[in-house]
Amino acid sequence: MTVKINLSDKVKALNGRPWQPVEVASVNDQAVRLALFRGEYHWHNHSNEDELIFVYKGKIVVQFKDRPNVELTAGELTVIPKGVEHCPKSLEDSYVLMFEPLSLKSKGD
Repeated sequence: MTVKINLSDKVKALNGRPWQPVEVASVNDQAVRLALFRGEYHWHNHSNEDELIFVYKGKIVVQFKDRPNVELTAGELTVIPKGVEHCPKSLEDSYVLMFEPLSLKSKGD
């Protein structure tokens, strides 16, 4: 069955809790997760998978140790290659979609 997904409803489901992703959909072996980014997360990497980050609402910076930071606003995305250490930081409350393997268990800080 094909269903319509309303991202505004998913934003409401977050209930203002930062860094606690909710699953929006799954596509093949990928999960689409939505999270509220507030402040700075922590430095980390994904050793076995790339990560696509899409800003739905707001403005964030993805910080890197070995390359220039990437600033994203609503409607923009970036792909973080596997093994690259990064630290997302929001410049304002931001709602971000992450496309990552279903096996990756996103956790809040």
